[in-house]
Amino acid sequence: MKEKLYKVLPHIFQNSLITLYNYKSNRIRYRGNYKHYRTLFNENKNLSLVELKKLQQEKYGSFISFAIKNSTYFNERLSLDPQFKEIKNISKLPILSKENIRTNLDTIYTIPKTEAVVSKTGGTTGKSLEVYFTHEDFQERFAMLDNFRSNFGYELGKRTAWFSGKNILTNRDIKSNRFWKKDYLYNVKYYSTFHIKKDYLPYYIKDLIKFQPEYLVGFPSNILEIAKYGLNNDLAFPKGVVKAIFPTAESISPMNKGLIESYFHCGVYDQYASSEGAPFIIECANKKLHLELQSGVFEVLDSNNKPTNSGKLVVTSFTTHGTPLIRYDIGDSIELSSETCSCGNNNPLVKEILGRIDDYVFSPETGKINLGNVSNTLKDTQGIVKFQATQNELDKIIIKLIIDDENFNEKSKKRFIDNWTDRVGKKMQLEFEYVSSIPVEKSGKFRLVKNNIKHLIDN
Repeated sequence: MKEKLYKVLPHIFQNSLITLYNYKSNRIRYRGNYKHYRTLFNENKNLSLVELKKLQQEKYGSFISFAIKNSTYFNERLSLDPQFKEIKNISKLPILSKENIRTNLDTIYTIPKTEAVVSKTGGTTGKSLEVYFTHEDFQERFAMLDNFRSNFGYELGKRTAWFSGKNILTNRDIKSNRFWKKDYLYNVKYYSTFHIKKDYLPYYIKDLIKFQPEYLVGFPSNILEIAKYGLNNDLAFPKGVVKAIFPTAESISPMNKGLIESYFHCGVYDQYASSEGAPFIIECANKKLHLELQSGVFEVLDSNNKPTNSGKLVVTSFTTHGTPLIRYDIGDSIELSSETCSCGNNNPLVKEILGRIDDYVFSPETGKINLGNVSNTLKDTQGIVKFQATQNELDKIIIKLIIDDENFNEKSKKRFIDNWTDRVGKKMQLEFEYVSSIPVEKSGKFRLVKNNIKHLIDN
């Protein structure tokens, strides 16, 4: 009913409804102990590594005790043995998979839905996961996120362009070449991520220049398309307007980050978390990624669940009291760094967030090829606007290509094929489909890789 009403309302009233919706949401996010946590995180930003680890241990012990006492699932699986409250003994606890959560949600929850802030995740790869947050945890998470963004001058209310997976447009909007809605109260303009295509991109750029946002937030794949179009078509974005860009939900390669930065004349600063409630990894002004030990415990494990420097990420998050995440295999992978940083943040460093480890193509000849290596098949090519790799068979990959006819030639095609062959071997059949558009998922995200044969692969 609400969606039908929204669709028939005039544009200005749709903006008003979006403003009202955000007002109600922000009342939950920014009330309670939000200000307390903002102050606390600001005071703790220069703690030594020893102090950070001590604080992490205190929060870990308290969190484990809470889960055992309030969650039937963890009460049955963990004893009150004091050793479980020590981080050094964390490997003795069982690893929690997403399927474990899905099938045991009723016993994992510690609060009823009526008292919770509900978050849904995982809808593009299967049954959605419904996570309950306590209001306190929700406020703490937003305080931590806003504290990170405030390092670059951001505060709620500053002019922001937001790219996310909300279906906000009507056919009237599209006919009018209007691909955005406005939150009047918080000064946010929401740009549709379902209409990022060549014919519409000039209107996005024209309106962004008119809007003059200080910050851009959202899916980097969409922001990248705008930047590439602007660079390739001499649609210059004015310097000194955007102060920082904060990508969400997707991994971004250094090459693509550089393209975005060159177009908008500002830095792109990444942060990692998840809608389930993963602890935070944040990027500092020195372009270094830091684990945020105040938010949880990060384990990097190999295929045998032994500690390693580069592998799958297993997290324990201190801001998930409603749906405790203890040794949760989140499906991502990271590589740790032994370097130190001069920014003043003494949290350990991450060399790279490797992205979703279930986003890969598989070659019987060379094994799994991860998302980063798939993305790098574009190296030294020209005229390829976008591509998507779909694998439905073990020995065949279908690659959809959107090309720029003026710049794409046989030399570029050969380089692209060679790059793929280097990764998947010579036995893999590569089938190319030249298309005018590649649809995004229902969530608004673009998937570079769609692997439909995971059930055939022995992990």
